[in-house]
Amino acid sequence: MPGIVTSVRSVEPITVLSIAGSDSGGGAGIQADLRTFAAFGVHGTTALTAVTAQNTTGVTDVQVMSTSLVIAQIRAVVDDFEVAAVKTGMLGDADVVECVAEVIRDERLEHLVVDPVLVSSTHHSLMREGGVRAYREALFPLATIITPNLREAAVLCRVDVRDISSLKEMTALAHELFALGPRYVLVKGGHFAAAGVDAPVPDVLVGAEGTVVLTSPRVDTHNDHGTGCSLSAALCAGLGLGRSVHDATRDAKSFVLSALQGAATWHLGKGRGPLDHLGWNQ
Repeated sequence: MPGIVTSVRSVEPITVLSIAGSDSGGGAGIQADLRTFAAFGVHGTTALTAVTAQNTTGVTDVQVMSTSLVIAQIRAVVDDFEVAAVKTGMLGDADVVECVAEVIRDERLEHLVVDPVLVSSTHHSLMREGGVRAYREALFPLATIITPNLREAAVLCRVDVRDISSLKEMTALAHELFALGPRYVLVKGGHFAAAGVDAPVPDVLVGAEGTVVLTSPRVDTHNDHGTGCSLSAALCAGLGLGRSVHDATRDAKSFVLSALQGAATWHLGKGRGPLDHLGWNQ
């Protein structure tokens, strides 16, 4: 009969897990992660670490989940699904960072992408005191790759981002973070370019094989809320799908560039708007 689907090709997606906070405006956090996972054709599961009251103009309130609830969510997922890759986003405080590290280690979860979210794109602190130490000591040594932006890398290395004025200094931050134990470090240079350095935007990828500088054009748009979440989620999906770190990083950068370009002229909200994760404007 017309309008009735008579055959459907069955494709079973892999499962990935995001351990992150919620963005009520839908631009970043768990919401951005799930859209990114969908764009890559993987099944996204979640463990919520915090609820934020925020929109495109800022964050007005934050409630961090209890460690017991965070652990219960992660275990509920891994007890039932075969999780191919994991990413962390906003964790909120040192206790959550440490409990996430413990359960990842206990469950032997692989392909861990750590996006060390410290400050929102509207400059609201999203990590309480002690979080930097917990990241450095507990979570980074378990990571396949960590993905700080330049500001986060500076905080994690205890330097002033205003003192980072060259690609050489940016690379030095990446090497300092690499020494903490992750297999790879990707320091994202969007803020470096925003500080007045000419395009293209440089991202520095450091691993045991050496250093690679990956560049991309800068998109002239105010709709960049959730770029870091989206890139780390894309990396998580790529690793889960069996891509190498270098290939998954390139794929993730291409995805975020396309999502920025697609949303460049949108007017969703009054501030820094979301990305076009699903290619609505392509």
